[in-house]
Amino acid sequence: MIKVVSGESKSPFIAKDGSEIRELFKSERMSLAEAVVYNETKLHFHKTSEEIYYILEGKGVMEFEGEKKDVSEGDIVVIHPEEKHRISTTKKVRFLCFCSPSYSDEDTVLG
Repeated sequence: MIKVVSGESKSPFIAKDGSEIRELFKSERMSLAEAVVYNETKLHFHKTSEEIYYILEGKGVMEFEGEKKDVSEGDIVVIHPEEKHRISTTKKVRFLCFCSPSYSDEDTVLG
């Protein structure tokens, strides 16, 4: 069975880390969202979810466990469970965020 979902029909919300999220697809095992960050997300980690970011637009700095790396359009970022991270930008960065298992605020730990 093929499922086609219109991303434009999804309303954005502010996630626990402060990013603007438009959840494009969600099942029990995985989720895909478009995220926009205008300044920076809060430092956080996920107890069980692994994340993959695909940068669509803009430039930013990814921080992993205190180490910083520049990211820009076309870059892929892999974030493992329990790895503290945040992304910051001076303008705006927009990216796809794939999570497995699915993103949830309950799985997100600030600090």
